[in-house]
Amino acid sequence: MTTSNMPAHVGIIMDGNGRWAQHRNMARTQGHIEGLKAAKRIVKAASDMGISYLTFYTFSTENWKRTKEEVGFIMGLVKKYLMAEFDFYNENKIRIRFTGNLEGLPPDIAQEVMQVCDKTACFTGLSVILALNYGGRDEIVRAVRKITQKGIALSEITEDTLRQHLDNPDVPDPDLIIRTASELRSSNFLLWESAYSEFYFSDKLWPDWDEEDLKNAIISYKNRKRRFGGITA
Repeated sequence: MTTSNMPAHVGIIMDGNGRWAQHRNMARTQGHIEGLKAAKRIVKAASDMGISYLTFYTFSTENWKRTKEEVGFIMGLVKKYLMAEFDFYNENKIRIRFTGNLEGLPPDIAQEVMQVCDKTACFTGLSVILALNYGGRDEIVRAVRKITQKGIALSEITEDTLRQHLDNPDVPDPDLIIRTASELRSSNFLLWESAYSEFYFSDKLWPDWDEEDLKNAIISYKNRKRRFGGITA
C-alpha cells in the first residue's frame, strides 16, 4: 500500500467481542481474549503501513456498568498482557500512551499503565494510545477543570486553550475512526478530536479483524475528499 494520503492517526472502536463468543457458544470472556489477539495483529499492520498514531477504545467510562465478573476479567487482561508484550513493543519500536481518567482505575492497573508508558516513551515508531476508563465528555470536563485551576479568565479561553488541556495535546486529531460489528455511533469516543474525522463502519466482529480489513478501511479513507467545511476547486 502506498504511503501517500495515509492517515496519520487512526482510532478504533473495537466492538463485537461478546457477540463473537456468543455465536460460538463460548463465554464472553473468550471474546475479549480473541479481541486482544486482533488488536496485536492490527498494531503490527498499522506499524508496517507507517501509521503514526493508533488509538484503541479499550474500556469506556460507561463500561463499568457491565457485570463485575466481566469488568474484572478485562482489567485482568490489561494487567496480564500489557507489560508482558514489551518484547513486541521493543522489536517494533512501539510507544504505548494513555488517554482516560487514570484516577478512576484500580491502583494496580494504573501503575501497570504508567509503567509501560514510561518504559516505551523512548520508542519512535507507532504510538498506540489506550483509551482506558475513557469518555469523550469526561475528557472535556477534565480539561475544563485544569483550565479553571490555572485561573485562566473565561474571556481568554479559546479552542486552542481547551485542546492544550486534553489528555494528549501533542497528538493530531484522528483522520479516520473505525467501528466494527455493524454499530453506527461514536459512543463517546474522542468527541472533541473527531470533529472532522472520517468514519468507517464494518460489519465484521472485532476478533475477526486482520491486516486486510485495516487495508480496506484505509483504501476507503484514501478515496474520500476531506474539505473541513470548505470547498475544493
